[in-house]
Amino acid sequence: MPCVELHPLTTQHLAAVVRLDQLCFGGLWTQEGYQREVTSPNSDLLMLQRSLSSTSDDDPSDPTLIGVACCWAILDEAHITLLGIHPRYQRQGLGQAALLTLLSLARQRGLQWATLEVRDSNQAARSLYAQYDFQDVGRRRRYYADTGEDALILWCKNLQTDEFGDRLQQRWQQVHQRLQKHDWQLTSSLGAIAPFLPKPSRS
Repeated sequence: MPCVELHPLTTQHLAAVVRLDQLCFGGLWTQEGYQREVTSPNSDLLMLQRSLSSTSDDDPSDPTLIGVACCWAILDEAHITLLGIHPRYQRQGLGQAALLTLLSLARQRGLQWATLEVRDSNQAARSLYAQYDFQDVGRRRRYYADTGEDALILWCKNLQTDEFGDRLQQRWQQVHQRLQKHDWQLTSSLGAIAPFLPKPSRS
C-alpha cells in the first residue's frame, strides 16, 4: 500500500509547493511568502508527500508533493489560510486528513476556535467544511481579486471541549477508512495526530 507522509513543509520543498500553489490556487503565494511561513512560530505549514516507494516509474510528471495546508495561530483563533490537494489526487480523503491535522494542531496549541474563508461558488469545499462543523457566519464582498467573487466566512467553535475531541476521533476513523479505500497509508511525525494514526501492524 503506498504511503503518504504528512509533515511540516521544509525549505527544500519551496519550489515544489509554489508549483502546487499555481495548480490549486492560481498563484496565491510566492516562494518568499512560503519561506516566511516556514520560519514563523505562529504558523503550521504542512505538506502531503508521497513516499518514494509509491512514485510512478513510468510517469516522470507524477508529483511527490501532492498537498499543502496552512494555519495561523492568532490569539485564541486558528485561521486556516490554505488547503489544497493536487488535482490528480483530489476526492481521496487527503484534503480531509490535512484539515483534521490542522484542527488537531490547533487543539494542541490551546486555540479555542477555527476560521477560514472560502469562495461562494466552491461547493465542494463548502460541503467538506460543513461536515467538519464549520458554520457560515458572514461574507466578505469581492474578496477574491481574480474574479471579484465573495468569500464566505466559516467558523468552527469549542475546539478544546471533550465533545470536539470525540468528534475528531470519529472523523479520523472515517478518514482512515476512506484513505484505505484509495490504497493510501498515512504516516506522520506530528505528535498532535499520533493518537489518531493507525498502529503499525506486526508480522
